[in-house]
Amino acid sequence: MGFLAFILLGLIAGAIAKAIMPGKSGGGWFATLILGVIGANIGGWLGSLLFNAPLEDFWSLQTWALAIGGALVVLLIWGMITGRRKA
Repeated sequence: MGFLAFILLGLIAGAIAKAIMPGKSGGGWFATLILGVIGANIGGWLGSLLFNAPLEDFWSLQTWALAIGGALVVLLIWGMITGRRKA
């Protein structure tokens, strides 16, 4: 997967993860992009390490699931660090 595809995947995964997470969290689209890319990277790394999942295809369901799962974990940790408020 190319660099731009990875950025796009991270942005979309971050936005989906932010929509799934309950409560109000800070950060705009740039924070979502950064946290999504970090989450996609962590999710992809853990997926390939634990499940031997190939992540070369952009449209693969497992690629998206791991990216969104990783973004959820990163957003959860980010919320704990910044003291996310519940709405």
